[in-house]
Amino acid sequence: MAKVGYIFMADGYDAIETDKQWMKDFGCCRIVEEKAANEKMRPDWKQLLMTLERGDVLVLSKISNALRGVRELSVFLELCRIKVVRIISIHDKLDSKDEVFPTLSTEAMLNIIGGLPSEVAVLRKNNTHVERLQQVKSKTKATKSRQEREMTIVNMYNGGHSIDDIWHISGFRSRSSVFRILNKHGITLNRGPHSGPIRKKGESKNESNEE
Repeated sequence: MAKVGYIFMADGYDAIETDKQWMKDFGCCRIVEEKAANEKMRPDWKQLLMTLERGDVLVLSKISNALRGVRELSVFLELCRIKVVRIISIHDKLDSKDEVFPTLSTEAMLNIIGGLPSEVAVLRKNNTHVERLQQVKSKTKATKSRQEREMTIVNMYNGGHSIDDIWHISGFRSRSSVFRILNKHGITLNRGPHSGPIRKKGESKNESNEE
């Protein structure tokens, strides 16, 4: 018989460390921590279910933390029945052997089952919200980096640096991209007689300004 814990590391769930400590104090030999990015597939959860053996004890933070709906709950309960796996849910105050927690009333059990869809929906919404914020942060960072590079080009040109020096520092594959940035920021080109991009020999006029 082995005691195993499972925690889905949901974004915004602030009881993770408390739950882990509860599981350790209870004697769990292993605590599976599912990453929030795996919310849909739950590979660690599926693998855990396959490795459970007869008489094992499975400790969950909460039923809705592990299962994604009533259908999954039904399959999970049948699996635990067949393998005689004891289920303990910390925040639901549930123990299938009625030892750690007192016996749940029928009303409390029905509330757990009935509230599962709404609790799972809230969890998914929170994860989606965090993912969107992270994407916005990533885009903002990329935009800021682009702006910083453009200002470096402008400042170097205004500081008297040669186009070749600016080009090598910029990281662009084409010198025409340096001129594009200068024109974008309204910089008057004053390097010799040129009033626009200086093209290398063999470089076409309509060459794309790739970075």
